[in-house]
Amino acid sequence: QVQLVESGGGLVQAGGSLRLSCVASGRTFSSYAIGWFRQAPGKEREFVAAISWIRSTTYYADSVKGRFTISRDNAKNTVYLRMASLKPEDTAVYYCAATARAPLSTVLTALSRYDYWGQGTQVTVSS
Repeated sequence: QVQLVESGGGLVQAGGSLRLSCVASGRTFSSYAIGWFRQAPGKEREFVAAISWIRSTTYYADSVKGRFTISRDNAKNTVYLRMASLKPEDTAVYYCAATARAPLSTVLTALSRYDYWGQGTQVTVSS
């Protein structure tokens, strides 16, 4: 069992940056694959970025590639999502998710592959 808590969201102007954090409870955090997802009003939750539990392989949605960076610090039980060059269309609630069922070096993009979810943090980008 793991609990996830996101933070770092807020209001930012277009072109600005934010860094989201996802802190996990539990002593086996290093064995969890982590994903970031987002959900805008009236839209389905969508994949943003993922990082594997071994070798920290990363993968990004096309819409954020080159602007967002996912990383993890296993010593701090934390995964980060660095967001730069933000656009109004990035406005959403951002969620981190975790699973211990990912194969080695595999990044998971499907919501259904994740077992644990945080409560989300709001990111609003003004034009």
